[in-house]
Amino acid sequence: MQRKRITIRISGLGGQGAVTAAHLMAMAANKEGKFSISNPFFGAEKRMAPAESYVRIGTERIYDRGELVYPDVIMIFHPQVITMQKSYTAPFYSGIKKDGLIIINTSQELLSDEDKAFLAEQNVSVYNVDATTIAMEFAGTELATNMGMIGSLCGLTKVVGLEAMEKALQDRFGKKYVASGGTATLDEAIKKKFAKKEQLLKKNMDTVKESYEKAIAWAKAENLAYATY
Repeated sequence: MQRKRITIRISGLGGQGAVTAAHLMAMAANKEGKFSISNPFFGAEKRMAPAESYVRIGTERIYDRGELVYPDVIMIFHPQVITMQKSYTAPFYSGIKKDGLIIINTSQELLSDEDKAFLAEQNVSVYNVDATTIAMEFAGTELATNMGMIGSLCGLTKVVGLEAMEKALQDRFGKKYVASGGTATLDEAIKKKFAKKEQLLKKNMDTVKESYEKAIAWAKAENLAYATY
């Protein structure tokens, strides 16, 4: 099934790159000739505080922006969003559309029986991926956790391709893009973690590709044919 638009809500904690992930997805969509809007939502900029970001991607021009109340996809960047309700949206799956998708960065099962029953009733697919471990293995730093989550999203929905994502990464961490505030600080921390820009780009893409392949394998095993865009 082909849809005209996909809406994505990202819930994480400060310092995980949730805002960067949203912007990269929007940039990658533009590289493929699609329309997109991304925007963040957070309070005081500090590590481990709740942070949300929203992405709208479509084949037609997008005019609405702001908070996403009814997303097609929800991405949970940190288990504490669920276990400690460190989120601006509660419960974490609030507003998820029927036949939607939830991607959770976790190494263990976090959902209660009540959560599972509700999501099953809505025919929502839930994919658990240890994106932080993938980031540590392929990039050598947990700062690349957002790359693991991006790869999972792309693998499950095909919303953007790997070539477009690589181009977006080159723009973001090259000289073309200037971030501001806490996002700029995080960008600089990521850059300093790698000796050369080429190494940064390669390791980030390695993380994206690994999580992308894992997501595809999971979808095949689950016989999941989630809508593409």
